[in-house]
Amino acid sequence: MAAVDEALSVGELAARSGVAVSALHFYERQGLLRSSRNAGNQRRYGRDVLRRVAVIRVAQRAGVPLAEIRAALDTLPDARTPTREDWSRLSQRWRSALDARIAQLSALREQLDGCIGCGCLSLRQCPLRNPDDIAAARGPGAPYLER
Repeated sequence: MAAVDEALSVGELAARSGVAVSALHFYERQGLLRSSRNAGNQRRYGRDVLRRVAVIRVAQRAGVPLAEIRAALDTLPDARTPTREDWSRLSQRWRSALDARIAQLSALREQLDGCIGCGCLSLRQCPLRNPDDIAAARGPGAPYLER
């Protein structure tokens, strides 16, 4: 942890990072950040936490779940600021999932364009409303409702 005169209060961290105090507290409860306490029992954060918050926010924008972000941050030493090499390694872990999500959203966009023309959202034919029609083998109607 940083020396007392270099440590940031939660308000200072919020101001410097652009993240709400409540979000910082949430990140800490989720194990994404760590703080120490001063003599007055107030949270204090090392300056390295600013970089961690930046990593968290960028990963969230990419759609990475908090559990995966926590697992990635757990691989970093607590005593130093994440480096460019750390970020490269962390972001590589998320690249394939992000690429798959982009492909899925692109396919959805193409289906949506076709659907806008008919507007029917047919249960029989619409790939948006009834993808892969896995219940068709059970016959017509609502096979999962009690009869």
